[in-house]
Amino acid sequence: MRELLDKIESRQQLVHETVDELREQIARLAEQLAAAEDTLKRLQITRETVLELAAEDGTGPPETLPPGYRAILAAIEAAGEGLRAKDVCRALGLDAEPRHTEGTRAKLKRLVSRGILTEPERGLFTLTNPTPVIPG
Repeated sequence: MRELLDKIESRQQLVHETVDELREQIARLAEQLAAAEDTLKRLQITRETVLELAAEDGTGPPETLPPGYRAILAAIEAAGEGLRAKDVCRALGLDAEPRHTEGTRAKLKRLVSRGILTEPERGLFTLTNPTPVIPG
């Protein structure tokens, strides 16, 4: 019987240690959650302030693009030069199959119609206002 009680006591000690560790983790996570919530509140206030200032200036809020369009812009910006639809597909890790190429070309044309990209020659797409390269 003593052996069984020793096993129970040993198990209690292990569980007690586990409970203490979990409480410490919960406390750390609560701190991280509070910090993240604070950052989220500050970002929301900043966003609202920017929108208010834009409304006062009459410029309106900036147009947000879906992730697929942002990826296309990032690929063209990373290339530092104009790209064709197949090149954009490859840069995005897509096959250069017609379905991908034509879908990408349609997105590129939409970006041109919005004035975000230009098409200096047929099928070649560049940023309207490329980021200047600062020599290192």
